[in-house]
Amino acid sequence: MQKTSARLLSLLSLLQARRDWPGALLAERLGVSPRTARRDVDRLRELGYPIASAKGPDGGYRLDAGSDLPPLLFDDEQAVALAVALQIATTNGAGVEDAAARALHTVRQVMPARLRRRIDSLQVTAVEPPNARPSPQVDSGVLMALGAAVHAREVLRFDYVPVSPPENGRSAGGPPRRVEPHHLVTWAGRWYLVAWDLDRADWRTFRADRIAPRTPTGPRFTPRELPGGDVGAFVLNRFQGADGSGGRPCRGEVILALPADAVSRYTRDGIVEELGPDRCRLVLGSWSWPALAAALGRFDADMEIVGPDRLREACARLARRYAAAADGTSGGRPRTRA
Repeated sequence: MQKTSARLLSLLSLLQARRDWPGALLAERLGVSPRTARRDVDRLRELGYPIASAKGPDGGYRLDAGSDLPPLLFDDEQAVALAVALQIATTNGAGVEDAAARALHTVRQVMPARLRRRIDSLQVTAVEPPNARPSPQVDSGVLMALGAAVHAREVLRFDYVPVSPPENGRSAGGPPRRVEPHHLVTWAGRWYLVAWDLDRADWRTFRADRIAPRTPTGPRFTPRELPGGDVGAFVLNRFQGADGSGGRPCRGEVILALPADAVSRYTRDGIVEELGPDRCRLVLGSWSWPALAAALGRFDADMEIVGPDRLREACARLARRYAAAADGTSGGRPRTRA
């Protein structure tokens, strides 16, 4: 028979691996009598593990959730997976980087040497692609609030904070947005809320770092069907080419003197971010820089090119060509007509 301490660890491992355990089967797996199994369950309860019991001939035990987090037991593969996940969490912009680093340190301290060596051999480094903007940090409380609204299928109200103040200095305030939240997703190092905008009667993607949730949430709703059938297809269609890693190799960013709603109606493959009543940020991809410059010109609005320089060069090149065409010249020389 195992010593009591070793038997308690075996008992805890069994309770974590299966939702319900008949008392007789649990005693059989431990190689002890049902009475000893009951005593071991009581010892785990004294240590803070919330173990519920069911009476009767088919009675048994279940490890429930409690008000405090008791010590946990992981097998080797679970411990390695947890450590890897915590390393990734320190680079994902979810606002839990410090907590993840502390948790990783705690887990590593109690690992046996063989597992610690495996973890130490894996060092995760976040590398940003060229011309990429730093990923904004999202408050973990905001992510929890968004996730709760998605799970409960409750209408969400929130203020959408501008990335930067409008050029005219006026506030970009207004009534809160009202949406039916469907999915919380990550794309290119950023967190987004995919939702049905009730006031605009259309699907929208909102950057989580700009969302300030309001309470309480609204009534429950019946989920609508996402375009494309699932959230993966929807996000791929909405953002394809916008992060520079898809099928469109040229990606540019501009600020347009137009409302975000007006731009988003004609931009299904880019990212449109509202900056004010008549100002928005557009991130768009294309097959070539001249094609991207021409696509931006179709909005017929003043724009500020954020980058990259190759987009500026393409716009300047097109401007010279259009000016020459308007003047009836080609390459600076008058064109002759047949």
